[in-house]
Amino acid sequence: METIVKIFNTSSIVYYTLPLQKLWFQPGLLYDLITAYTLFVQMNKVSASHIITGLLFSMLWASASVAGKFGIYSAEPLVLFTTRFFLAGSILLAFTYAVQKSRLPVGKEWMQLTIFGAFNTTLYLGLFVVALQFVMPGITSLAIALNPLFISIMSAIWMKRRVKSQEWLSILLGITGVAIAAYPLLQTSYATPLGLILLALSMITYSFGSVYYAAIPWTLPRTTINAWQVFIGGLLLSPFALIFHSGDNHFDLRFWLSLGWLIFPVSILAVQLWLRLLKSDAVKASLWLYLCPIFGFLYSTLLLNEPFTIYTFVGTVLVMLALYIGQRKKSV
Repeated sequence: METIVKIFNTSSIVYYTLPLQKLWFQPGLLYDLITAYTLFVQMNKVSASHIITGLLFSMLWASASVAGKFGIYSAEPLVLFTTRFFLAGSILLAFTYAVQKSRLPVGKEWMQLTIFGAFNTTLYLGLFVVALQFVMPGITSLAIALNPLFISIMSAIWMKRRVKSQEWLSILLGITGVAIAAYPLLQTSYATPLGLILLALSMITYSFGSVYYAAIPWTLPRTTINAWQVFIGGLLLSPFALIFHSGDNHFDLRFWLSLGWLIFPVSILAVQLWLRLLKSDAVKASLWLYLCPIFGFLYSTLLLNEPFTIYTFVGTVLVMLALYIGQRKKSV
């Protein structure tokens, strides 16, 4: 038997045939999905450099959950991410003032940076890394992919705009997809209700931080804003790392490799690739977010032995469909 994956284009539909048996051969199915998606991108006449940039971004961005999971095997989650924020923030600030010669924030800009850092870094990533203790990275990658949809809903509420039916549909499909993918994991302790609640809270705080950022008429350069919000986020998180300290932290090779990966390939390189994609074409850039859940499950399956089942497949397809609907409404 075979199942059909439909890849939509503005002018046509391509049918990519996948053997049904591969639903139980985890890496094979994920490889097929990535191949099918690359075919979709090629149909839209995207340049080779854009494809390479997009694939590299998706691969790096999706690796954050697995890298964080390895890191918390050596150290407490808040210790790992507080260290990450201090080091990443310091590197970005050094670049901002030594290379770009940017000005210091003044007046109310300090308060705006603090609020933004609190939601975008302290609460979002703080809750996220704690959730990693109770949820496997594949599920976190799937859930985090829904962030653009939550931002759209929260932005509508903030601006007192009526939420469109497509937005509600995309959110409903996305949440349903995550629930289906997580269902068998709840039965086998690969995920817990507490972990899913923390993950949901992290997504809400990130969405609020993004809407707040868009509402502020910033005059500081984007790099300066990012550097300060990461550094301030680390400062705000550090007391919680001390208060909730409950075990030994081992600053071994695994800790430093995890930390280095989170700082350089994820926080620095992936963000720069994302900005490059946005500058080229914001709509096409958003399409690469579709691949992040697939790569996330691929890493989690191969490196952490997270099971990939028919539930995972169906949940992933629903999330990708939700992202498609959410992205399509913006491009119409």
